[in-house]
Amino acid sequence: MSKPLSDHERKKQISVRGLAGVENVTDLKTNFNRHLHFTLVKDRNVATKRDYYFALANTVRDHLIGRWIRTQQHYYEKDPKRVYYISLEFYMGRTLQNTMVNLALENACDEATYQLGLDMEELEDMEEDAGLGNGGLGRLAACFLDSMASLGMAAYGYGIRYEFGIFNQKIVSGWQVEEADDWLRYGNPWEKARPEYMRPVQFYGRVEHHPDGVKWVDTQVVLALPYDTPIPGYRNNIVNTMRLWSAKAPCEFNLKDFNVGGYIQAVLDRNLAENISRVLYPNDNFFEGKELRLKQEYFVVAATLQDIVRRFKVSKFGSREIVRTDFTTLPDKVAIQLNDTHPAMAIPELMRVLVDEEKVPWEKAWDICVHTCAYTNHTVLPEALERWPIDLFQNLLPRHLEIIYEINKRHLERVAAKYPGDVDRLRRMSLIEEGPNKRVNMAHLCIVGSHAINGVARIHSDILKAGLFKDFYEMDPHKFQNKTNGITPRRWLVMCNPGLAEVIAERIGEDFVRDLDQLKGLLKFINDDAFIRDVANVKQENKLKFAVHLQEHYKVAINPNSMFDLQVKRIHEYKRQLLNCLHIITYYNRIKKEPNKNWTPRTIMIGGKAAPGYHTAKMIIRLITAIGDIVNHDPIVGDRLKVIFLENYRVTLAEKAIPAADLSEQISTAGTEASGTGNMKFMLNGALTIGTMDGANVEMAEEAGEENLFIFGMRVEEVDAMDAKGYHASEYYNRIPELKQAIDQIAGGFFSPKQPDLFKDIVNMLMHHDRFKVFADYEDYIKCQEKVNALYKNPKEWTKKVIHNIAGCGKFSSDRTIAQYAREIWGVEPSWEKIPAPDEGR
Repeated sequence: MSKPLSDHERKKQISVRGLAGVENVTDLKTNFNRHLHFTLVKDRNVATKRDYYFALANTVRDHLIGRWIRTQQHYYEKDPKRVYYISLEFYMGRTLQNTMVNLALENACDEATYQLGLDMEELEDMEEDAGLGNGGLGRLAACFLDSMASLGMAAYGYGIRYEFGIFNQKIVSGWQVEEADDWLRYGNPWEKARPEYMRPVQFYGRVEHHPDGVKWVDTQVVLALPYDTPIPGYRNNIVNTMRLWSAKAPCEFNLKDFNVGGYIQAVLDRNLAENISRVLYPNDNFFEGKELRLKQEYFVVAATLQDIVRRFKVSKFGSREIVRTDFTTLPDKVAIQLNDTHPAMAIPELMRVLVDEEKVPWEKAWDICVHTCAYTNHTVLPEALERWPIDLFQNLLPRHLEIIYEINKRHLERVAAKYPGDVDRLRRMSLIEEGPNKRVNMAHLCIVGSHAINGVARIHSDILKAGLFKDFYEMDPHKFQNKTNGITPRRWLVMCNPGLAEVIAERIGEDFVRDLDQLKGLLKFINDDAFIRDVANVKQENKLKFAVHLQEHYKVAINPNSMFDLQVKRIHEYKRQLLNCLHIITYYNRIKKEPNKNWTPRTIMIGGKAAPGYHTAKMIIRLITAIGDIVNHDPIVGDRLKVIFLENYRVTLAEKAIPAADLSEQISTAGTEASGTGNMKFMLNGALTIGTMDGANVEMAEEAGEENLFIFGMRVEEVDAMDAKGYHASEYYNRIPELKQAIDQIAGGFFSPKQPDLFKDIVNMLMHHDRFKVFADYEDYIKCQEKVNALYKNPKEWTKKVIHNIAGCGKFSSDRTIAQYAREIWGVEPSWEKIPAPDEGR
């Protein structure tokens, strides 16, 4: 296969990549060579590709530093309300290209490296992904940081600097194998350690009550060492900060207990403290109640709140003296957003700081706390909700447990006053779940301790109010909001799909990158043959480029004229990769039955990681690879159907795969996917969606026109009705011959001839305890896929639907999402104004 044009001269024509002025290019070359010179030590005269990458990264970083300092100075002088987005996950991916896009340096850097005889794309490929997240929740946090900077908000992302991020996935003999993600092995040019802001964090110990207040004593101390990463806004000279904490043992650690085995052992035991920031828990939508995880959650919250309070107290620029001592104004100067319940400890910790340390009376402290904090819920799946055992708390954070009890006491008094005699409501609404082993319900803590609670898509927010949090909604309806998720168009269009961005810019100008609603202007061109052709050509180029990538990395040859059908997301029963498998098998059986029919060729790609302890998810991967082994080697099928498992799906692979997709699979059981954001990325990049009325799919259909998506399956009301009456898989199995055939093939070893019973657990689950009702949507899904095949045979009509979808994407910019959080929750105004660059006058 010939390589598609990735040709330097053509890239220079792409205006969204920025101008390559002569002086600019000359300066970049000078700085590049300077960095390269300092990178190379005297015993090494030959530069490696990695040396060149670091030289380029440091050259680009130089352009951030002045803006970063100027921005923080600007905030000190203006003293705006600050927003603190606290998250246990930030799934950032690579930084170099995104920084060049936001600083309009891409063409200049390309030209400079070209003149130095280097290929910039090859250098970009040296960068490790910052994989400090599992999936949607962590990637959302990353998109939000980009939007907050682009909207000129004084915002900070706070999290943990995990030494090991999400594991790298290898497929070995069809099975997932995990390996550690040692992403910091060669160093990280984008972070700056800030030891001067190191903070102590306390664990364990006991509580003493004195007349003059409460003391938490005999604690173990771990130090939190901050690392700052610059977050550039889109071409507005704003650079915000993401601050990630790393755990460090204090110098005295364990040495006072020299009797426990001596000096050497004491030094070795420092690892125990430093393990807190060692590794990201690899669970998506699943709660694992481990002590180390609770330590991580408290660690990030305790360190961050010390930072928040310090910054609140010394607002004057260049001054270390305390200016504010009255905490009444905290909610006017600080907004804290909790990304799911993982940072819920911020609520009792803020109360501890105010009441125990700052001596604020409880009622006043509580009022401050509630008006400062807000909570975003990300899931309704019961197994994902955090419910911590009380004895774990008692041991690790005794003072916080007391505070939670006090919060609960006052909360239940308020409930009892409003609903006298309703004891069952008291039980349901308590922060403490009674029973043989009592637990703290962290979602209830977040609701009671926040002034705003939001879901992440309209249908999800409605489900929260009608279901999971119904009692709380009835008591405080004003607290509940919706904030439909969004994605940053910088990374997810301009950066990953410059060809499409350029075709759009040629028609409606470049301003859509800042104001994605302007994409509606493409509807004028819906019948413009030249535009239709341009959109189709960009898609074909992206497919060719991705086909080459697959050839190089997976040694699989694919038909670039086939429909690229993608389902990429974490592997989970609720996301129903198994429904996709049943369609693959059905389509395979149909081709085998009538091999001479004119079938629409498809390359079906499924990718995603399974949590290491999630047996069913790992079996689903094994099934997908097994189906591929049979289908891909069947000469009768040829290149009309190929099945590929995309190994090690991550941000950087998404950036390559999504622009190449024709069909996006968003097929969760209605009512289970809170929002989804991959769905939006596919829509923006010119794929059509086959999906259920779940999460943001509902709003996508509303924006683009339901006739421009392939919607199928039960709606939430029908799922609820089926739950009430009972779901019986066997009824579908016995009634639908093609479904029975597919299940019998899986069960009988057709796809695992050497181990005929390999998939017995999956078949047993589907037949007898499938919470997500795969068979109930099978028939409608297959019919819907037939409509997809028919339309794909008419490229012009297909592309018109694509244009309708792109034009309907405006709502799904994270800029819109963040503007709504800002105005409706945080009480700050977004601003599109540029601040002066460091080299311009003030």
